[in-house]
Amino acid sequence: MKQNQSMRKRAAFFRYTLAYLACLLCALALTAHIAVPSEKTVYGEQEVSSVLKTADTDTPSGTHTYTAKLFGAIPVKNVTVEVVPEVKLVPCGDVFGVKFFTKGVIVIGDTDIETDKGFVNPARVSGIRKNDVIVNVNGTEINTVEALAEAVEASKGKPLEVTYTRAGLTHTCKVTPVLSLSDKRYKTGIWVRDSTAGIGTMTYYNPENGCFAGLGHGICDIDTGELMPLLRATVVKVGITDIVKGKTGAPGELKGVFDTEKRGTLVGNTPFGVYGVLDEAPEGIGKALSVASREEVHDGEALIFANPDGKGVREFSVRLSKVDHRSNGTKSFVVEITDPDLIALTGGIVQGMSGSPVVQDGKLCGAVTHVLVGEPTKGYGIFLENMLAGMPELTR
Repeated sequence: MKQNQSMRKRAAFFRYTLAYLACLLCALALTAHIAVPSEKTVYGEQEVSSVLKTADTDTPSGTHTYTAKLFGAIPVKNVTVEVVPEVKLVPCGDVFGVKFFTKGVIVIGDTDIETDKGFVNPARVSGIRKNDVIVNVNGTEINTVEALAEAVEASKGKPLEVTYTRAGLTHTCKVTPVLSLSDKRYKTGIWVRDSTAGIGTMTYYNPENGCFAGLGHGICDIDTGELMPLLRATVVKVGITDIVKGKTGAPGELKGVFDTEKRGTLVGNTPFGVYGVLDEAPEGIGKALSVASREEVHDGEALIFANPDGKGVREFSVRLSKVDHRSNGTKSFVVEITDPDLIALTGGIVQGMSGSPVVQDGKLCGAVTHVLVGEPTKGYGIFLENMLAGMPELTR
């Protein structure tokens, strides 16, 4: 009897142990599935095996699919790996100005129009909303505020066929302008914008093709917060005239005047930065550096390159923390300014410093993107890997 009870206890113990191990293995597999990226870019001679724990160590350039395995045996997920030749880029850090013109006009708000029949809003009635981008009226392309106003006035109150985009989709509607009692002009009841201008910092320059990237985030409309569609944009030099120091709750900014001479052209405005081509190499640039993969970026000391006072690009010490290797956005890690000279000059990270390149362990690893309003000495940074992934084809 006692022997049978002992055997049953052992059998139960093994069953529970196996069940526990099975649950533990499933949890590990699920954790690995979440932790391992679905896509990965590998630069130069970096081993694919160091990223995915695969058997291959000599992989040709191109796109490949690998199966990531737990303990080298249990399949976790398929990962698409793009192996690209090693790229070396020159960290910049100089400020530049952008004169930006949109493709279409952005609706930034609406207002009722007083007519002889009361207050009305034709655009709102037709379904047009804030953030929409009007691209065509009666078959004519619209890229300026003046072009839209001329089309509306020429209608003399007859319906217009308006084409606009919203969230990447194209829509068409009929809008009937009304005669305003205040100025006797035909109106649709919307406010629109077709251009903007601003200051940012250049992240890198590619001496092989003359292309550059900057900001580490896109140029967005100040009222809607939406990414502005690019029609054309000119890059110019900027003379810094003043620095508004950052304070808790009040971000600082660089102020400057635009040079009249064209420096280059933008060809892309993406969530990961702006991209373009320069007419000539930036002045006083240093040597090209290898690009760090996201796995190589770590908590610890680093440098940023910046020119906050217009007296030339300098290196400033920073500390990186909260590095999120899974980040595919613009807030991949926290940047804390530790350099006393920069803190004395700007108070920390200020508007206009977005795009300042981050160098760690001798490699170009990212760029400053945002400032923390409550802590002006801290902000966010983007992996350079993310900026390269967001590059328009023309700048590759």
